[in-house]
Formats: sequence, C-alpha cells, structure tokens
Amino acid sequence: MKTIKEEVINAILNHVNLDKNEIERLIEIPPNDDMGDYSFPCFQLSKTLRKAPHIIAGELADKITKPECIEKICVIGGYLNFYAEKVNFTTIVLKKIQEQGENFGSSDVGKGKNIVLDYCATNIAKPFHIGHLPTTVIGNSLYKIFKFLGYNCVGINHLGDWGTQFGKLIVAYKKWGNNAEIEKNPIKELVKIYVKFHKEAKIDKSLDDEGRAAFKAIEDGKDEYVKLWKWFRDISISEFKRILGVLKIDFDSWNGESFFNDKMEPVINELKEKGLLQESQGAHIVDLSEFNMPPCIILRSDGATLYATRDLAAIFYRKETYDFHKILYCVATQQNLHFQQLFKVIEKMGYPWAENLVHVANGMISLESSSMGTRQGTAVFLDDVLSEAVSKALAIIEEKNPELEGKEEVSRMVGIGAIKFSALKNKRIKDSVFAWEKVLNFEGETSCYIQYTYARICSVIKKVENSEDLGINYSLLAEGDSYDVVKLLAKFPDIVESASNEYEPSIISKYLIDLVQSYNKFYHFNPILSSEDELKYSRIALCKAVKIVVKNGMSLLGIECPERM
Repeated sequence: MKTIKEEVINAILNHVNLDKNEIERLIEIPPNDDMGDYSFPCFQLSKTLRKAPHIIAGELADKITKPECIEKICVIGGYLNFYAEKVNFTTIVLKKIQEQGENFGSSDVGKGKNIVLDYCATNIAKPFHIGHLPTTVIGNSLYKIFKFLGYNCVGINHLGDWGTQFGKLIVAYKKWGNNAEIEKNPIKELVKIYVKFHKEAKIDKSLDDEGRAAFKAIEDGKDEYVKLWKWFRDISISEFKRILGVLKIDFDSWNGESFFNDKMEPVINELKEKGLLQESQGAHIVDLSEFNMPPCIILRSDGATLYATRDLAAIFYRKETYDFHKILYCVATQQNLHFQQLFKVIEKMGYPWAENLVHVANGMISLESSSMGTRQGTAVFLDDVLSEAVSKALAIIEEKNPELEGKEEVSRMVGIGAIKFSALKNKRIKDSVFAWEKVLNFEGETSCYIQYTYARICSVIKKVENSEDLGINYSLLAEGDSYDVVKLLAKFPDIVESASNEYEPSIISKYLIDLVQSYNKFYHFNPILSSEDELKYSRIALCKAVKIVVKNGMSLLGIECPERM
C-alpha cells in the first residue's frame, strides 16, 4: 500500500523535469491544517521554466490527475498544496503502521552506504562523568537512526589513551598507588591519585618533569611503564563497558589515539610530498590562513605529534577500512576549530570526500550545583547519577504504585530513560543544566511522561480481547481529536528523515512529546472502553498505532518503554 506522500510524488512526477528523490526532497508539510497535508514548492522550477512560481503551480494543478486519496489540490502562492481525503488518509496511515509494525518509519535509503560515528571518546584512567552524557547518547541515537534508514553503521569509541597525563599517572601510582584499592574501584582510585599529583605538583615543580619522563619511557617501549599503561587502559575499558552496559550502549571499535601511533608517518610524508607541510618557529604546520584559520600544527618543535596528527591518521585508516559514506564526529562545541582545521587539511590534500566529514557538535551538560574538572577532583561520576536516577524512580513508583509487578525493572527503564532524554530533548547545540525535578516528572515534557502514556495505551489495549480480529470503521477516526493523532502518526517517517538530515535526535524527542500530548487529549475526550463496539474497536486500532510509533521513536533514542507503570 502506497503512502499519501508517495501518491502525491507520483502525481507530480509525470509533469516536472525532476526525479522521485528530488520531488520527495522538495515536498513539505504545511505549517497549519488550512494549507493542506502536503505542499510542493515551485520556486526551483521557475529558474528552468522562466515563469513565476505561482503560475507554474497553477499549470500543474490543471494538469495533475488527482489521486483517490486526495480530496483537493489548491494553489497557495508559489506552492501546490494537497489536501488528503480524510477517510482514505486515515485508512492508509493506520493500515501501513499495522503492516510494518517495528519497521514503520524505516527505509532502505542508506543501503550499501557506511556511516562511521565517533562518539563518547572517554579518557582512560579518568571518570566517565556526566559531561560525557551528551556525546554518548546523541551518538548512539544517531547510530540507531541511520541504521533504521538502512545504513551500515560503525560506532567508534575513540579513547583518549595517549599523552603526558599517563606519565603523570604512573608517577602518582608509584608514589601513592594501592593495587588492591585500584582493582576494587579502578577509576575513582586512579582519579584520586591523579588529583593528588596535581596538588603536589603546585608545590614541587619537579613532579611535572618526572611525569614527562615517565611518558617518554612509555613512548620508548620500556617494559615496566608500558605494562602499567596497558593495565590502566584495560581496567578503564572494563569500567567504561560496565557503565555503558547500564545505558545499553556498545561500540564496534575501541581503537583510541594510541592505535594510530604507527600510522602517522605516511600522512606526514604525504603532506610533505604535496608541499603542504611548512616549518614555522621550529614546528611543522599546514597553513590555513586562506580559510581565516590558525595553522594546523602537525609536528611540534621537538618533533612530537599532536591530536591533529593522530586524527588525520585515523581518518585515512577509517576510509581504507570502512570506505565510509560519512564520518560523524559527535563531539562538544569546544572542539569546533580542531575539526574545521582537520577537515580543511584533508580538503587541501585533494580528497573530495572531505565534504563527508561532519562535526556533529553538542553543548555541555552540568548539574545545578556542580562544576567538573578531573584535576581538581570535582567530576560528577555518571555512574553515580545513573544509580541515583534509578533509586529516585523506584521511590516514585513505591509511592504511586507500590504493588506494581517488576517495579525494579520498571524503575531502571524510567530512571535511565530520564537521564538519556535529558540530553536528547533539546537541540544538541544547546548547553543544559540537569535538574532532578525536571527530569523525573511524569507530567512535563519528559521521557517519564512518554513512558507513562505508553503504559496507559498498553493497559487499554489489553482490556479489549482479540481486537485485532474485529472490524474497524476508519471513517470514525477521520475527524476531531482522533484525526489529529492520525496526522501526527503519518509524519513519523518524515520526522526520522529530518532527524538524520540534521543530525538532530531532538526532532524525534519533540515529535514524541507532541504525539503523546495529542493522544492524551484524544483519550481524555473520547471514551474508548465504554464506547459501542464498532467505535471502541476503531479507537483501539488507533491506540495500537500510537503504541507502535511511540515504541519505534523511543527505541531510536535508545530508551525502553515499560508496558506497566
């Protein structure tokens, strides 16, 4: 069964010099119901046809054969607007959702294309703190969205596992470390001695020299130092995987900075061969002044490499290994310049796929009363926040529904979902402040509100046995509150596509809030279980469609929905 949008595209196709994909890209959903259900702008055609957009729209309206699912076609300015025949529209939308189930909203647009997503990027021997939350859940959501659209996705946790800080940590370990305590609580103990190092280094400046010497020993391959570095790395990854397991997030690759140490020389040589590497005050740089950027430093004056050198090596490795269609770097806005420089270097090297390197920048998240900094020992551990979220969710459930079966599992879904949604609710670029009373609110614009509505829908459906075998009168749903819900349901595939085009999971979050608000209005003013059979069964069909779409949308955010709350 074709969707209304597909019927509109086919109706236009024979009368314009555009292919299906171009028409689909141009079609819009009007801002209000008075302007119809789908709109085709004619401004692009005016360039080739040398006519005003409103004249082209009028000519198309005369030529197009109106599909059965369309009630009327109108010209509004330079737009051709299509008004769906409500009963047909409702029938097509609800049948499509029922047929496709968990696949509704998906597509194969990405078939045969690889998307590499670089997100999370935790630093070994440092806490997985709440500041890592945005990159981690935004990256994971985009991974799910692109996979839903048929792309082959590769998720990479590009670990920060190289640099002078590890020399400093080894010095701290040798002076104050306790093996048993570190094995028992690895990250917190390593952070404790790392913080102590920096406090002591303010008094004894020679400690910094010891730290640099210790890192040089790692670089030189000295066995004792390399073993300690590997131990720190292994116990850190184990701890990160445990916390990510709570979030139900995994990665296809854990290759960090150290992995690219032996892969930088070919890149440096290529920069030299192409005349792009210049000496400047002893360092070697790529000049980016033509782009109004400071130079990208490739080698320091002492010959040491930098983040940029390793990141360039990583890009070429990923191109060779994954032949990516795009790389998405889900990294905070503070790294804007770094990625702008990086991508321009690739462009100057002559690689056209430089345009497929994308920095998906995110704002910062913080707690109301906290600032974070590992050196100062003020980091807020994400593990602690997750545990507290689950505990608070359980306390709310104990108060509101103490007899709930499986309440521990429900509190886990609610608590973890609330934490994730807090970083996915608003546009990713915005900074946000985390506040418990806003996050764990069952009535505000939160995941708890969406989950509670989902559980309510499940409860209603369960009370009507074998409703899937009963006749549905779609005309009973083609008006008022129920039709408002149907129109929102129909938007879901376009919402998913928009979220992928803009690298913006919050588009799905906002949509889900709108959908459950519309459903709750329908639920409040339109009795379901007490209605006459035909009306009851038709409204149950609408409930089932909302249940499917809410679950699909929440799964793209990486959030589970309990069936009872």
